[in-house]
Amino acid sequence: MEFQFSDRVNSFQPSIFTVLNEKKEELIKQGRKVYNLSVGTPDFKPTPHIMEAMKKACENPDNYKYAIVDKPELLDAVCYRYKHRYGVDLQKEEIMSVYGSQEGMAHIGWTFCNPGDVVLVPDPGYPIFEAGPFLAGAVIEKYPLDSENGFLPRLNDIPKEVLAKTKFMIVSYPLNPVCVTAPDEFYIELIDFAKKHNIIILHDNAYSDIIYTKELGKSFLSFEGAKDVGVEFYSLSKSYNLTGARISFVVGNKVIIDKFKIVRSQIDYGIFLPIQYAAIAALTGPDDFILAQRDEYARRNKALCGGLRNIGWNIPDSQGTMFAWGPIPKGYTDSVKFCMDLIEKAGVIVTPGSCFGARGEGYVRFALVENIDDIDKLIKAIDESGILK
Repeated sequence: MEFQFSDRVNSFQPSIFTVLNEKKEELIKQGRKVYNLSVGTPDFKPTPHIMEAMKKACENPDNYKYAIVDKPELLDAVCYRYKHRYGVDLQKEEIMSVYGSQEGMAHIGWTFCNPGDVVLVPDPGYPIFEAGPFLAGAVIEKYPLDSENGFLPRLNDIPKEVLAKTKFMIVSYPLNPVCVTAPDEFYIELIDFAKKHNIIILHDNAYSDIIYTKELGKSFLSFEGAKDVGVEFYSLSKSYNLTGARISFVVGNKVIIDKFKIVRSQIDYGIFLPIQYAAIAALTGPDDFILAQRDEYARRNKALCGGLRNIGWNIPDSQGTMFAWGPIPKGYTDSVKFCMDLIEKAGVIVTPGSCFGARGEGYVRFALVENIDDIDKLIKAIDESGILK
């Protein structure tokens, strides 16, 4: 029997992470030492009080039924977190949970888009930024990010005919993969831009707890007028090491939240209650371990980027996220080819920049998921491989 699949699904290719993982397994079978800096899964553990809240909730058989809606205590916890951490006042009606920001980004386009509507996404940018609107039938227009402008968009360069058709724009700082933060002035400009052109802003706030400046990272909603133009995705995955729990929130404009709830009510019966209790414990608990993690990421950032510069590979220090980003060495023009050579010659796995859009070609991304001793060892392995010479 011959199966006919949709044009949309046929447009997707196997994930590069699958290819890299297959190569990793091959080298391990050969007895090779492999350093995996490709996937952004934190190597830190959830704190005991979060795991204890999950465990206790799992022991109650009543918590295995449909949740249907977010518990009031969970919404209170998000309000507490945003007020305590960002100085932002939220109402319960301005909050909804999603199964991770990736799931939320994948579905929110259904709330806004009719076929042919335009969505602005960054290039380079995280793949779901493009895939989600594409699945909703939107036309994807990419706004370019380049090192000359600090990987910030040039809003005034976006063609007027594109802006006239644009429903929403996805923005994220600190931005994975390019690892830069945005100054306050950018958000002020962005909000004015959104109001002028009647464009909704979706801000992905996954990494505001992992930046390497003296100031703490901010929320998009910290800026006046942000709630008027959009919403923010706030994830517990990286700050609290809860990647597998898949718990994030969409917060901000109440009208958008109400419409998105209607969409998700068609496909969802609510976040598993033990996960909600774990999230409550995380959001209302102490921040000291978050700050300690940030400091450790900062040390790894300095060790990796500084160490690579010492052996002749000019990788700039990351400004934020749990990643670093830099150009492939001279002599290479294809980031995938370089990454495969790096695995084979040095046993070091990084992600080719081309996975993040056309403007990511010529770069690679490193996940800061190895301890400093192993970072020193992998830098030595790269140096001794001769790949930089």
